Amino acid sequence: MSDLFNNKYRIPSARAQWHDYNYGFYFITICTDKREHYFGEIYDGKITLSSLGVFANSYIKRINHRYTDAQILSHVVMPNHVHLIIRVYKSHEKQQNKNDTDVNEKMSDISKRCGRLSNIIIKYKSAVTKYANKHDIPFTWQERFHDRIIRNQKEFDTKKNYIEQNIANWKDDDLY
Repeated sequence: MSDLFNNKYRIPSARAQWHDYNYGFYFITICTDKREHYFGEIYDGKITLSSLGVFANSYIKRINHRYTDAQILSHVVMPNHVHLIIRVYKSHEKQQNKNDTDVNEKMSDISKRCGRLSNIIIKYKSAVTKYANKHDIPFTWQERFHDRIIRNQKEFDTKKNYIEQNIANWKDDDLY
């Protein structure tokens, strides 16, 4: 079976081919297109979120209630990106959409091969985009997202500290 959708070019996955993304701990970075400041601004070490930033932040908090197989352990919404530490648990039930079409089945198959992590991030990005469209807010995400598999407690602590200090260290951030 081809990875092409509607016979269009599909970029190969950036995910580690050796890893099963259906469980584990991950440090995630999701950027806005062209690193535009859609989510707010930082002044004097404090972030003021835009209405879209408030929604992006509140939806992250919903993930813990929405999915029984995933938990956000730390997060921050920055002016042009979002950082998360997410845990995806090994066992979960896959729910089928009763209104699947051939196109949805094709994308569902591709999504399953990407792993549960990608599925959750795709749904998050979609929810933020839908909110922006509903409220006539110009907005686009950068394609894809960056993940780092967290392999031990030291990496977890380092990434958690990075998230907690991200606003204070904004001027030194690579995404500034």
